Amino acid sequence: MLIYHASDIVVNRPDVIHSREHLDFGRGFYATVIQEQAERYAQRFILRGRRGILNIYEYNPAAGLKVKEFGAYDGEWLDFVAACRMGEDVYKQYDVISGGIANDRVFNTLDLYFSNQMAKEEALKRLSFERPNHQLCFTSQEVIDRFVTFIEYKEL
Repeated sequence: MLIYHASDIVVNRPDVIHSREHLDFGRGFYATVIQEQAERYAQRFILRGRRGILNIYEYNPAAGLKVKEFGAYDGEWLDFVAACRMGEDVYKQYDVISGGIANDRVFNTLDLYFSNQMAKEEALKRLSFERPNHQLCFTSQEVIDRFVTFIEYKEL
């Protein structure tokens, strides 16, 4: 399957080293199967006067990978994202994590929840109205090296 990563540089050798900490699904290489989503994200770089690059890869998952898939913004997703954003290493038990991204609207709810200004039940109620975007987080460099192949890039 094709996956996409937005950046201001060409990333022909993706890695987990350059990842920021405390992201939705922990430290890793992030991509999406939704090309339009990655292109919208690349626009953020362009608005800051930088290049907007859409990196395109082929991802060929194999049996035996430890994959965690979140199908909705639910309690399990919320607890996992909260743990990762607080620096817990719960993500390390998986090779690949797939699920909704905490975009701006979702992040506002998470911010209120994380700062104890909103109860978990209210946060889940608000999140139930959001349609998840998609992100893949590759937490293992070995998995990236074996199953993710750079195809090309497009400058937007």
